[in-house]
Amino acid sequence: MNIHVKTAIDYIRRTPFQALAATFVLAITFFVISVLSILVYSSGKLLKHFETRPQVIAFLIDESTPEQVAVLQSRLSNDSRIINVNYVTKEQALAIYKEATADNPLLSELVSPSIFPASLEFSLSDLSFAKAVIDETKKEAIVDSVGFTASLGTENSLGDVVERLRQLTFYIRVGGGVLAIVLAGTSFLVLVVIIGMRMTTRRGEVEILDLIGATPGFIRSPIIIEACLYALAGVFIGWLVTLLLTLYATPSLVAYFGEIPILPKTTGGILGLFGIILGFEIFAGLALALLGSMIAVSRVRAGR
Repeated sequence: MNIHVKTAIDYIRRTPFQALAATFVLAITFFVISVLSILVYSSGKLLKHFETRPQVIAFLIDESTPEQVAVLQSRLSNDSRIINVNYVTKEQALAIYKEATADNPLLSELVSPSIFPASLEFSLSDLSFAKAVIDETKKEAIVDSVGFTASLGTENSLGDVVERLRQLTFYIRVGGGVLAIVLAGTSFLVLVVIIGMRMTTRRGEVEILDLIGATPGFIRSPIIIEACLYALAGVFIGWLVTLLLTLYATPSLVAYFGEIPILPKTTGGILGLFGIILGFEIFAGLALALLGSMIAVSRVRAGR
């Protein structure tokens, strides 16, 4: 075993409670970061789902011919602002209605496909295009009316709905980024304080090594390795707890949100996502450990 690694492990064994305290604080920090990462991922998927679901429904007049419908569908499909164009026939509309009213069969007994208009449903690549696309679609000769599924009110409130959705996306991303920075800063300060306390108790040992001609690198190496061990242990514990909780909760979450893919639906997909999170956290943890331990060592040496 490398002498510096052995020395670092000996330091940890001498003061196990300080080592446990450092590992515990870092584990909590990286647990919160892991949870935040999952929340940011899930909220992004949730927003993406609502941004790309069939938002615009163009109801067609009864006199429209299949050729006219095909021309309009082709034109919409070739528009870069529009995605996922789907033609819904009268019969399909009736089937959708019956499925929605399955709890009360009497509602569907007296209806026929003729009372349901055919329609073209499509999504938008960006919600900011909604107003312009709807206005253009209304001008089509075979279009009777246009609905917007994201609007809770009249078309006059469409702009407000789009703006609220865009603001929500912005707040989630910015808020998550700020919280991640705050947690990273907290981890760094905690590591500096704890390593600084450990260095204070070793001041005499450091002075002796300095007097006998030990190089600064030789003196710093065990401290840096010890900090890295704390960081790795904290990262792994926080990451593992989050993984276990996510695996436990995933079946319920997937069942509740249905088709909305807030999390990968397979164990392999979840492990792949957490593998990416673990790689990032190991990199961040080691960076914090290296920087924090070097600052702690330099402060002790400067204070002699």
